[in-house]
Amino acid sequence: MPAAELCPESYRFLQNMVYRESGIVLDGDKRYLLEARLTPIVQQLRLGDLNDLCAMLGRPLDHAVLKRQVVEAMTTNETFFFRDSAQYDALRSVVIPSLIAQRQDTRKMSFWSAASSSGQEAYSLAMMLLEMGLGDWRIRIEGTDLSTQMAERASNGRYLQIEVNRGLPIAYLVKYFTRMGLEWQLKDEARRMVDFSTCDLRQSMSARGPFDVVFCRNVLIYFDVESKRKILDQLHGTLFRGGYLLLGGSETTLNLTDRFERKVFGQTVFYQVS
Repeated sequence: MPAAELCPESYRFLQNMVYRESGIVLDGDKRYLLEARLTPIVQQLRLGDLNDLCAMLGRPLDHAVLKRQVVEAMTTNETFFFRDSAQYDALRSVVIPSLIAQRQDTRKMSFWSAASSSGQEAYSLAMMLLEMGLGDWRIRIEGTDLSTQMAERASNGRYLQIEVNRGLPIAYLVKYFTRMGLEWQLKDEARRMVDFSTCDLRQSMSARGPFDVVFCRNVLIYFDVESKRKILDQLHGTLFRGGYLLLGGSETTLNLTDRFERKVFGQTVFYQVS
């Protein structure tokens, strides 16, 4: 269906609904994205086009399940193993060794992948920590995502060949995965280190943490300025003093909050709670 067939009223309806339900801003012309993400739902419901979908959602009936399906389709983001390798290098060479030195008495560390999608970020961390010899430490890794479907998929720890081909070293594939037909199953050694659940970053985080490191990468770019400020302030409250926040390469705390200290490690930037 050509993107031009989506009428202006339907486009505004979808923009407003996605923002209301998730806080994500679809600014500019995102008709191509709406078409790509929502056409499977249109086909599933045997509707004519996206305008018909908007008409259905706009009727005075309870379409909570369908709304959730639409929002999850629009908020499912790309991810892959060891994405932004410079950040993992800094964790391996600077941050984790510092935590090891600080936590010799408790032998505990805690991490949060705050927009975990299908789980590659959290599992990359788990495998890295195992490679660093921390398998006998009490490691807690939480992975959360707005999408129930993504959280459930991440919990399964099963990936297609094309997914393990992206970013995952072959030695890690051989060591930590088992071939299951057309997919690869993560072994329990790494999988049991991570717990996945759903979380809307706009809601209170007061019950979460404290964490040593929080990953919130390539998420803030989808929110408006006020939402970014609120999320950053709340993330600050989930971290131990001295803990680190990791953002995406195009994201920053500049002009949003002064509660983090910018730290440069090699080719990457971390944000530390002082």
